[in-house]
Parts: sequence; structure tokens; C-alpha cells
Amino acid sequence: MKFVSYKKHGNDRAALLINNRIYDLQNCAENIGIQLPSTMNQFLKGEDNFMISAFELQKEIIAGTGFDFLHADAIKYLAPVPFPTSCRDGYAFRQHVATARRNRGVDMIPEFDQFPIFYLTNHNAIFGEGDIVLEKDHFENLDFELEAAIVIGHRGKNISSKDADKYIAGYMVMNDLSARRLQMEEMKLNLGPAKGKDFATTIGPWLVTPDELEKYKIKTGKGNKYDLGMTAFHNGKQVSNGNMKDMNWTFAEIIERASYGVELLPGDVIGSGTVGTGCYLELNGTWALEAKEKKKEFEPIWIKPGDTMELEIQGLGRLKNTLLQSKNDYSILAKKKNI
Repeated sequence: MKFVSYKKHGNDRAALLINNRIYDLQNCAENIGIQLPSTMNQFLKGEDNFMISAFELQKEIIAGTGFDFLHADAIKYLAPVPFPTSCRDGYAFRQHVATARRNRGVDMIPEFDQFPIFYLTNHNAIFGEGDIVLEKDHFENLDFELEAAIVIGHRGKNISSKDADKYIAGYMVMNDLSARRLQMEEMKLNLGPAKGKDFATTIGPWLVTPDELEKYKIKTGKGNKYDLGMTAFHNGKQVSNGNMKDMNWTFAEIIERASYGVELLPGDVIGSGTVGTGCYLELNGTWALEAKEKKKEFEPIWIKPGDTMELEIQGLGRLKNTLLQSKNDYSILAKKKNI
């Protein structure tokens, strides 16, 4: 199934996306005598019972007629889970980590291969597709990060990696927007990331259940991987190319780590971390080294106000955002002391 969230009369509504049509989850379920909630957050709390009912509803919609729908291009998509209970972001692609460290002239950190790591980001700054308004300081080396993400569908604690895939409600595209100047300055204090990351993360356009990805699945001894191409486009130009199967840590292993001593809840979002070539921090470093070898000048590329980023993962859709600058001229960078 593909779930979406959209806005109707000022409220978020959960819906099924079927053949480019949007079927309101609660209203269509009532047509066949099934009780389902109106929002994705409420739906996920119902765990297996609601998911089974949603599959039954989808079967009825495909087989029958008489269900009201909207055309997919007639709605404004919200984040599939508009109000996550939490949001963690992992660090699962070795290529990205190794290349970024090489570009900075530092060795690969051995701990990367010992355990999966993640950080908690701002779950109240989650957006779907469309325009995102940022502050002026965010455009000081504004970067995209091409990632996959999962949504937890079952409550659990101390979850083993061999069981963890059962806790995944679905998969999405994620863009972990990063204000690199803010991030680089604050990370020198060995705490964070904070203001370089907490202002906006976009997810979407759909939440895709695991059954839809079965033909792409690669089983491992530590959870499933998926052979899904990942690409990013900046103002229509492709700048990134990777594959979800290249995750060196599976989502199952990340769940195992994240759930140690902590209860994960339905609606928690967990990102994969950046795929290799999936951000300008990595790409600019590589391009700078290449330019240096050729004795050429190099000007780093960053996202500018008014630019559009489109991130696509095979089977999960294309997430499109235009980044706009606030008219507010307030700067936190200007508040630094002793400079």
C-alpha cells in the first residue's frame, strides 16, 4: 500500500494512493463498515489491527466502485506522517562517511564498522513536499541529504535485528536539510548536530508498505536490504546517484541499536543517513580534490534561495521541495561573542 497525508479544511487526513487516485482512509472505510481513524498518527497507533483493515479496504477499492476519490495532482501532500513521535537519523552508508572524511584529510573512523550510530533530530520540524521557508543563516552553505527513511509500526523495546523488520510500517524518501556553516561551527564543541540540522527535514511523498517492495528485497543475516536506485536533482540537474542496497547497516540493525533500553513507538521516523554522493558536503570535497589535481579553480555548490531539490528513490516516489528565504533578516550567526 501507499499511504499519504493531505490537508482538508485545515486538518491533516490520511489516505490511500491507488492508481493515481487519493482515497480518504476514514471515509472510504466507513463505506464498507470498517472503523479507521482520520490521521496517520492515529492509524499507526492501531498497529496490526488497523493495517489489516487498511489492506482489506484497498482490496475493496480495487475490486469495486462507489468510493469517492481525488486525483493525486489535486491535493497538497503533507509529510506522510505529519507529526512523528520522534525522528532519528542514522549513518548507514560507508561510502558517504569514508569519502567525506577522505576529503577532509582524516582517516576513516574504525567505530563505523563496529556499531550503527544515529542522532535525534527535531520531530516538530518535519515537512512534506512543496515550499519550505528558511532563515537567512540556513542559506550559509545550505545542503541536501539524500536518504531513505522508515516509520515504526509496532511498539517495542530491546528489539533483535532478526525480528526488527517486522516493526517497520513503511518506507519513504527523506531529505535531511543541513545548514553546513552552522553545523561545522557548533560541531567543534563536540555536541550536536543542533542548529545546523533542527530547522527542517522533509519526508514523502508516500509511505510505502514493505509488501510493495518485495521484488527488490535482499535478505541478509541482519535484516533486509532493498535494491532501489536513489537520485537527486538540483534545479532539474542530476547531482547524485546511489542505491539503497549499499547500506552497510540495515534498518533492522539500526532499530536494534535505537531500541536498546528505550521503547520505540508507532510513528517514530528513522532515517538511513546519506547515500554515497548524496550531499554537497561530500560532492564539493571530491570536486575540490579533482580540481586541485588539475590545477583548476573550484567554486563549491550550495542550495540558494528559490532553488528546487527533487529526491527520488525507486518505488518510493520523488520528493520535491523549493527552498525559500524568510523575509525576516534575523541572524543567529551575528550573535556570536568575542569575534
